[in-house]
Amino acid sequence: MKRNLKFILSGVFLGLFLCLILLVLTVDVAQIGPAGTSIGLSSLNGSVLSSLGRSDTWYKVTKLLGYAAFGMVGAFVLVGAVQWIRRRDLKRVDRQIFMLAALYAVTAVLYVLFEKIIVNYRPVLMEGETFPEASFPSTHTMIAVTVFGSAAILAGVYMKPGKIRSILQILCMLLIGVTVGGRLVSGVHWFSDILGGVLISIALLFAFSGFLAGVKETDKPNSGPEN
Repeated sequence: MKRNLKFILSGVFLGLFLCLILLVLTVDVAQIGPAGTSIGLSSLNGSVLSSLGRSDTWYKVTKLLGYAAFGMVGAFVLVGAVQWIRRRDLKRVDRQIFMLAALYAVTAVLYVLFEKIIVNYRPVLMEGETFPEASFPSTHTMIAVTVFGSAAILAGVYMKPGKIRSILQILCMLLIGVTVGGRLVSGVHWFSDILGGVLISIALLFAFSGFLAGVKETDKPNSGPEN
C-alpha cells in the first residue's frame, strides 16, 4: 500500500471517529445509564447490552490482555534502551523505535484526554465508584488495538518473511480480536464505546504505517554489528 494512501485512510478513520462522537452526543440520547446518566445512540447501545449481558470472566480476561499490552510496550522500550547502550548514541537507535515511541505517546495523551472529556458514561458502576466513569471511547480497546497492531506492523519490518513472522502477526491479530470481542461481551462498555476505540486505533495505525513507509532504505533496522 502506498504511503499517501495510508495517510488518507488514517484521515478517513479519524473522520469516522469524529462523526461517531457527534452521533453519540446528539442522536437518540436517553437516560438509560446508571444513576440516570444520559447515553447517546441509546436504542442501539441498550439493545446490544441487553442481548450480550455482562460477563465478569471476560472482564478479567480483557484486563489480563491489557497487562499484556503494557508488557509489550515495556519490551519495545527495552529494545530501544539496549540499542542506545550498545550503539553508545541515542541518534543511532532505529528510527522505527522512535516512531513507535511517538505512537505510544499520542495514545497516552488520548487516554488521559478521554478520561477527562465525558462523551458517554459506563453502563455499570465499577467497583468502588459511586458514579459512572467516562466510557467513550473504550481506552482499553484503544490501547490493545494500537499496541498489538503496531507490534504486528513492526514484525513485518524487523523479521524476514516466513512462518515465525506470520505466526507472530496472526497472534497479534488474535489478541486484538479477543480483546475487542471480550470487552464488548464483558458489559462494561457500550457498543459505541468499543467502536470508537477501534476507529481511533485504526486511524493511529495507518498514520504509524505511513510514517514507517517514509523511512529510507538506508535507515532500515540495523542488522549488522553494533559497534
